[in-house]
Amino acid sequence: MMIKDVLLPEFDHEMALTRKVLARIPEDKFGWQPHEKSMTLGRLAGHLAEIPGWVKESLTQDGLDMGGEHKPDVLSTRDEVLAKFDKMVAVARPLIEGASDAQFMAPWTLKNKGQDVFTMPKIAVVRAWVFSHAIHHRGQMSVYLRLTGVPVPSIYGPSADEAN
Repeated sequence: MMIKDVLLPEFDHEMALTRKVLARIPEDKFGWQPHEKSMTLGRLAGHLAEIPGWVKESLTQDGLDMGGEHKPDVLSTRDEVLAKFDKMVAVARPLIEGASDAQFMAPWTLKNKGQDVFTMPKIAVVRAWVFSHAIHHRGQMSVYLRLTGVPVPSIYGPSADEAN
């Protein structure tokens, strides 16, 4: 079995769950944040929407220098967030599907202003930087939903708001 054959079902499953959470974001709370050091709900939603697109940088480049200034898209409606997310998933999935095992095992280096932060195989970068990163922020968003009174969808099983 090839690496892509293991990753694709997980990618499809996790992205469907993430989209389910993003579909619940309340448009009237985009500026809300649970703490002054936290992202606003709108910024967190935008961040979640862009994460699947990072598959492209992970699989088509040998690394990234994060020392530059990243300017995230400013999204102001649920429809914009969902459209961005769907676009990034549509970019990512064919790249995973088309990647060879050799491509997944090639080294990838994260740098900060020219200094190496880490080097690991691209498979590890995709799993950590994309999959796990999205899962982490999806968990944050589910807390944001709870704190703003929005019913939390079931993710890996029933939530307190849904039986299934």
